[in-house]
Amino acid sequence: MGRLINGRGLLGAAFVGLAGLAGAMMMAQPPERPKLSSGAADIAVAPPARHAEPATPPAKVDEAFAVKRILPIDGPIKYGEWHWDETNVPDGPIVITVDLDARVLSIFRGGYEIGAAAVLLGSQEKPTPTGVFPITQKKRHHTSNLYDAPMPYMQRLTDDGITLHATNVQWGYASHGCIGMPEDFAAKVFEKTKVGDRVFITRGKMIGMGDSLVDS
Repeated sequence: MGRLINGRGLLGAAFVGLAGLAGAMMMAQPPERPKLSSGAADIAVAPPARHAEPATPPAKVDEAFAVKRILPIDGPIKYGEWHWDETNVPDGPIVITVDLDARVLSIFRGGYEIGAAAVLLGSQEKPTPTGVFPITQKKRHHTSNLYDAPMPYMQRLTDDGITLHATNVQWGYASHGCIGMPEDFAAKVFEKTKVGDRVFITRGKMIGMGDSLVDS
């Protein structure tokens, strides 16, 4: 693709030595490393195989979810900034990705990125979770039951209140774990999605042209 999605950031083993001694082989002491909670265990080193095993062919990528275009955005996306272009993009399944390190949400249709925005995320006390979350509820006008706060264009991801929604995306602010988007951008995302569409929240995952959007 020429560049990687998570390049839009806002802030942007031990080895084993063998030595011959009196006709016997002894294993060199490895550098110190973290121990397993179950205690240390001896590791047997298998001899090299005489014949290399055939390489496993790569899994076939579903073309409907293969990355075909990344929006040409120069430089990092600033808080409050968003981009949208669906010109000549065909119909296809919607996938949303959120990179917690870059603090960027991207929406793809049929593998074509049609929108991207800087987003507000959770704090250390209430972090935004990682994982794959289907949208389970959509509500244009919603007020948080927990915080009595307006959450326009709400799209629910978890039963305990993690959602996509519109908010004032500014430097120095954080959410209670939700993913907050600029309101005009949130309206466009809300229009394109449906219940069941998946949101992939990762930390620093790199995605390139031809890669699958739905690989966990």
